[in-house]
Amino acid sequence: MQVLESKLSARRCLTFATGLVECLCFAGAVFGWASLVFVLKADGYFSSLCFNSTGVNDTQILDCSAQDEQFSLIFTIASFMNNFLTLPNGFLYDHFGTTVARLFAIFLYTVGTLMVALSSPALPYLLFPALPFMAVGGILFLISNMQLETCLAHIAPPSSIFTMELLILPQHSSSSL
Repeated sequence: MQVLESKLSARRCLTFATGLVECLCFAGAVFGWASLVFVLKADGYFSSLCFNSTGVNDTQILDCSAQDEQFSLIFTIASFMNNFLTLPNGFLYDHFGTTVARLFAIFLYTVGTLMVALSSPALPYLLFPALPFMAVGGILFLISNMQLETCLAHIAPPSSIFTMELLILPQHSSSSL
């Protein structure tokens, strides 16, 4: 009986650890958008929106404010969808279970990632649906991983703030990846 209990404890810790890695890599990757914008600008995304303007003393200045607005709009839409669709995602999770919710999260995140990969300076508008798909898929990963807090019941009581924070902190750190 002791061997079975130790195997179960090791399995629970491994399950929790994989949930942490999943939250670290996928749940909040959309929040690293500010760092990615510099790369996208260097690659020439939305560069057609930049134009030359005359500055002080008749100097030529490249005005890319419309380009910056497009990048800001992409992130605004993704952030809104991330928060707005949390309730429908919770409904999906409650009524159809973990497997369906996680498969839907994998689908959304994969489609979003493929859209980012297929986008180019010639097709920058693929970023508009891509980032919301990644955001909604990522938050669904976090929602479905919340049940993992019971895996550490031997360290902290179930539904404790400690285990929930252990899952949420990697989500906030994932933007650095």
